Amino acid sequence: MPPSEPLPPPPPTARLSRRSVLSAFGGAVAATGIVGFGSGSAGAQSLTGSLGSGSLGSSGGTPPDGIPSAQREPLELLLLGTLAGPMVERTRVGIASVLVVNGAAYVIDCGRSAVTQYGLTGLELAAISDIFLTHLHADHIADYYNFALIGGVVANAAGDKLVAPVGVHGPGSAGGLRPPNVDYPDFPVVAPQSPTPGTAEMTQRLDEAYAYTSNIFLRDNGPTGGPPDPRTLFDVHEIVIPDVGASYTNTSPAMDPFLVMEDQNVRVTATLVPHGPVFPAFAFRFDTAHGSVTFSGDTSLSENLDRLALGTDTLVHEAINVRGGNLPPAMIEHNLESHVEVQVVGQVAERAGAERLVLTHLGDYSGVVDVRQWHDWAQEGYGGDVIVGHDLQRIVLATR
Repeated sequence: MPPSEPLPPPPPTARLSRRSVLSAFGGAVAATGIVGFGSGSAGAQSLTGSLGSGSLGSSGGTPPDGIPSAQREPLELLLLGTLAGPMVERTRVGIASVLVVNGAAYVIDCGRSAVTQYGLTGLELAAISDIFLTHLHADHIADYYNFALIGGVVANAAGDKLVAPVGVHGPGSAGGLRPPNVDYPDFPVVAPQSPTPGTAEMTQRLDEAYAYTSNIFLRDNGPTGGPPDPRTLFDVHEIVIPDVGASYTNTSPAMDPFLVMEDQNVRVTATLVPHGPVFPAFAFRFDTAHGSVTFSGDTSLSENLDRLALGTDTLVHEAINVRGGNLPPAMIEHNLESHVEVQVVGQVAERAGAERLVLTHLGDYSGVVDVRQWHDWAQEGYGGDVIVGHDLQRIVLATR
């Protein structure tokens, strides 16, 4: 979407302080499949996958139909899924988040089950304004096309579906592949004619892959009044990177944040971050009249991210734990080329001056995310609030 008018002056909203982050609770902590806090430490930490009450400090059950956009506070963060990696796990689903600003929904990454999780929040598909993809790893895009294919073609029982056009902002082509990490004769290359498609080509190929079902729906119902042509639902913008010498061999050179899009609710800026061999990989910052939220994407420690996040109110950051997993040194090194240890992520938030740090895209090589331990690790060197995220967590960042 093209840039629009500057943001209006902030209305009188209540922004949460370091010591008053809201999350709603419900259900048993055992059901989450993680080791959680006891009853004494829940002030800034939600324990289960609930989406309940929105008053500050509240702790209540989940409304059976979720919370529609019209009843949302002016700035909310919803963690649809918090799992790191493409594995199919029972306790967490793929990485995906939603920032709700004045009732408009901005989706950041679309991991496994993102569409289903979005529906469980009670938000309308019609409320989705834009989708942002940090990079094109499978665990960040597994449900991307489903927002159009099953979220935009036929309305649900409530008469709700995606309303075109939804802006999509994601990486362009990497332009090449690094040499493989292992020696192997005749190393396989998938789609050698175009092995590094960007967001636009990926979307086009998905349109073609699902052509049969789309054509059947169109012919069953006619070109008007029936299901729309799915190619009309997404307005894809590949993010143009400033000329800083970036490439698939130089993935994250030093740079200043740059504008991605702007509308009446948000101003979105981005920067390149280092994520192993992946290029491009972005972090995004959303500035609103009610506060600012920065999403790290998948990254190792990054001065580019430090610049983007400086002064942000909320930092949403990935994290891994490599301790206690008996990993060989080479595997630890490989992981730290792509991710940030939970033991040092608090220092990133401290440098940014963020009021709160929300951890998502969680990976623990010990086999379990011990929420209490992760909270304590992330708090080291950081004076703000730490939230170890879980699926379907609602965090109110500003109130009316």
